[in-house]
Amino acid sequence: MNQLDTLKQYTTVVADTGDFKQLSQFRPQDATTNPSLILKAVQKPDYQPLLHQVVQAHRSAPLDEVMDRLLVRFGCEILALIPGRVSTEVDARLSFDTAATVARAERLMALYRAEGVAPERVLIKIAATWEGIEAARVLQARGIRTNLTLLFSFCQAVACGQARVQLISPFVGRIYDWYKKSAGSQWVEADKAGPHDPGVQSVRQIFNHYKKHGIATEVMGASFRNVGQITALAGCDLLTISPDLLAQLAATEAPLPLALDAAAAADLDLAPVHYNESGFRYALNEDAMATEKLAEGIRAFVVDAIKLEQLMQAVP
Repeated sequence: MNQLDTLKQYTTVVADTGDFKQLSQFRPQDATTNPSLILKAVQKPDYQPLLHQVVQAHRSAPLDEVMDRLLVRFGCEILALIPGRVSTEVDARLSFDTAATVARAERLMALYRAEGVAPERVLIKIAATWEGIEAARVLQARGIRTNLTLLFSFCQAVACGQARVQLISPFVGRIYDWYKKSAGSQWVEADKAGPHDPGVQSVRQIFNHYKKHGIATEVMGASFRNVGQITALAGCDLLTISPDLLAQLAATEAPLPLALDAAAAADLDLAPVHYNESGFRYALNEDAMATEKLAEGIRAFVVDAIKLEQLMQAVP
């Protein structure tokens, strides 16, 4: 049995891609998208007709609505190929506006409903700012399931659990990137591999906290740089993995032991943690890595959203 098949015995495997034509070979349960992945996909010849169809059919609509329709079109194409859920992201420019995030999420869900998609098959991705988490709290109460993304810190995870969001996506690879860059010439790759990887350790802390305290929010490790980060998190609720790394797992038959164990976590001696708004903001501010990576991630998604808009505007 290859490592991908073994991993599926422990963990729900999710494909992290907008290139839905790659999905069938890996048979993931769920799939995630974001503006950067959609931008990458629509620049490929295979997907340009889809971009043109959406823009031409809704040319008179505001640009932000056309964007949402394009995201939903990709989501529907993905859902036709997988048994589970797709994550679709709210515009990152709304990351600090709770009301606007709620409104955009509700529009995305209305577009999915118009296509006959059941609400339980969609997760709305929102940046894990305080405002985004509060938007998720409102949406969850209205029956709209959320995926809190750009999550780099324990305090973000705690606040998401308090808000009873459906799922969180801690970004393993970007945490790893920050610590590696910060260490510079002092970084020793072998000493920071597998379970010693700072991104892996972050997810393990969150996973153990949730399981110890009966928090139902699902943990989905994301943003992987290498297979070792993935195998060190075998047993996590979900892992969202790029097609390249899925292929590497499928090509490897080395043993893959369970790394995270919910039953074992329940026996750990971990105190409960809670945050109000001021406590959350202070804790996030004290975490230089999380503060920098959250801001950087929002900026990067905004840049790619603008590029995607420019491509839509250029459609004849």
